[in-house]
Amino acid sequence: MTRIDFYILEDEGIDAALRFACRLSLKAYQSGHQVHIRASSSEQAEAIDELMWDYPKQRFIPHRVNKRDPIKAPIHICTEEPEINEGLLINLGEDVPAFFGRFDRVAEIVVGTTRAPGRDRYTHYRKRGYPLHHHELTDWEERAA
Repeated sequence: MTRIDFYILEDEGIDAALRFACRLSLKAYQSGHQVHIRASSSEQAEAIDELMWDYPKQRFIPHRVNKRDPIKAPIHICTEEPEINEGLLINLGEDVPAFFGRFDRVAEIVVGTTRAPGRDRYTHYRKRGYPLHHHELTDWEERAA
C-alpha cells in the first residue's frame, strides 16, 4: 500500500514548497529512486525546472519537464499523468491525483497558502485507509544547508 507523507512547513508561500520539493527530489534521487513531481500548472513546472538547476546551492538535480522532453532522467516534472509507476510522487496539485496508488510513496507538501486543500487531501487518504505520516518542519532550509 502506498505510504503518504505530509510535510507541513511553517512557511507561508508556495515558493517554499517548490524549494522543499527540490530538496526531497535530491534526497530520493541520491537514494536511487525515481521521482515524479506533479505540478499544478505549466508555470509551476517551469519554476521547479529553474530551481533544479541550482537549488540547493551549487547542485544540479537531473530532471526533465513534461512528456515531450526526449531526455530520460530520474526526476520528471509534469502537470499530466506520469509514465513511471513506482518511486516517489511529489504532489503539488490541490487535489489527489487518480494515479497516486501506482507509487510506493506520496509526498504532500503543505505551506500556509495550501493548508485547506492539504486538509482535504489528508481526509481523502485517511478515509481510504492509507498509512499517513506527518513531518512538522521548522527552519528546514538552515538545517539542510
